[in-house]
Amino acid sequence: MKILIACEESQTVCKAFREKGHEAYSCDILPCSGGHPEWHIQGDVLEQLDKGWDMMIAHPPCTHLAVSGARHFARKIASGEQQEALNFVQMLLDAPVPRICLENPISIISTRICKPTQIIQPWMFGHGETKATCLWLKGLPKLIPTNIVEGRSDRIHKMPPSPDRWKLRSKTFQGIADAMADQWGKLPT
Repeated sequence: MKILIACEESQTVCKAFREKGHEAYSCDILPCSGGHPEWHIQGDVLEQLDKGWDMMIAHPPCTHLAVSGARHFARKIASGEQQEALNFVQMLLDAPVPRICLENPISIISTRICKPTQIIQPWMFGHGETKATCLWLKGLPKLIPTNIVEGRSDRIHKMPPSPDRWKLRSKTFQGIADAMADQWGKLPT
């Protein structure tokens, strides 16, 4: 399958699909940090949506959408940043791609666009952390948990301030990326 991993600089999901033999490409306005620039499209993902993809996994920035930043919503609404972020999400969901997964934390997407198809947690896929992650699915089945673990912590939420905190908090857990590649990569084309 030809797969676009939108808004992913880490290449975590891209590499998981590549390991399963798929033609996967990450796309982000940032250069990739995953070590494979040959599999990375640096630029505006909206310019890539009509390139004949079989599947897209999209990770739009949650800065103006996540309810964890609700105290800033009045400013983000007044500046138009929140509506711009919602418009971007809608363009990704409306992309001419038969199979789409849009991933974001608990956010206003649920009330302003539509409810998520599924909410997953890292502890369902082999990681001892909590981080509710919403999936909006089009043409894809819900992910089936692969390795439910005990000892759950909110380590991600409690990360100390740092210049890379946003990047560390937004990176997809490997177990979730592997489940996507294992389960969705086997779908007939």
